[in-house]
Amino acid sequence: MEADFGRVAIVGLGLMGGSMAAAISEKAPRCHVIGIARRASTVARARMLRFVDEGTQDLANGVRDADIVVLATPVRDILDKIANIGPLLKPGCLLMDVGSTKKTICEAMSRVPEHVQVIGGHPMCGKESSGLTMAEPDLYQDRVYVLAPLPRTSEEALDKAIRFVRSLGARPLILDPERHDRMVAAISHLPYMLSVTLVSGAEDFVGYDELTWQLAAGGFRDTSRVAGGSLPMMLDILATNREPILEALDHAQNSLSRLIQLLQGNDMQGMEEELSKARTRRREVFP
Repeated sequence: MEADFGRVAIVGLGLMGGSMAAAISEKAPRCHVIGIARRASTVARARMLRFVDEGTQDLANGVRDADIVVLATPVRDILDKIANIGPLLKPGCLLMDVGSTKKTICEAMSRVPEHVQVIGGHPMCGKESSGLTMAEPDLYQDRVYVLAPLPRTSEEALDKAIRFVRSLGARPLILDPERHDRMVAAISHLPYMLSVTLVSGAEDFVGYDELTWQLAAGGFRDTSRVAGGSLPMMLDILATNREPILEALDHAQNSLSRLIQLLQGNDMQGMEEELSKARTRRREVFP
């Protein structure tokens, strides 16, 4: 039986929101999808692509009768909307989000009026390029979608959120907001910071020799890839997950210092042990 969540309002029709609208329209066609965006051209394109059943630039009109509202905008914009959206939502409405950090968002959700059900969310998917033109219905397929329920989240609301995530083709994973933020600091936000360091370090070291960039092949391209991502998105992440990221950077700095010491001391046996340990763990995680 096809999933039917009634009226689903998606606030923000970029890569994440647009892909969610496309997935619902394709995989749960009994739902009525309302797309809400700042630009009339974005709303028009979403309708032309048949990702949404109706669209508007007016937040209040878009969410008024919604059964589920998903905030799919940058993190700090999500926080702004959480602070004001409660009175616009009908009793029993489920408010969700797709923000990359969860503690700050869930704290804001705890202050939403009690007539609204709330649950934090973070789909572990995306692309370097953003915008509705990059949206696709299978973006969420087989990807982990973190759900972070609050103490006030009812069992019925959690069950509804789980079924909603599964309707997108994603795999729900229940996590505490603080645990989530610490995890993503290590496996998502730290790699971004190291990628930035790699690009700037290489530029400082040999940037005067333009031939260097012609030699750059798969290794450099792969390890520097995420430095080409969205600056507004990353600045929001850094602002709202500051402490776990600083802790992750501190551990990375210690690891780098260890490699420097081994190389300075020409300790190839110690270096081999460090490299072997990392290689073994990498192969265990990604066989």
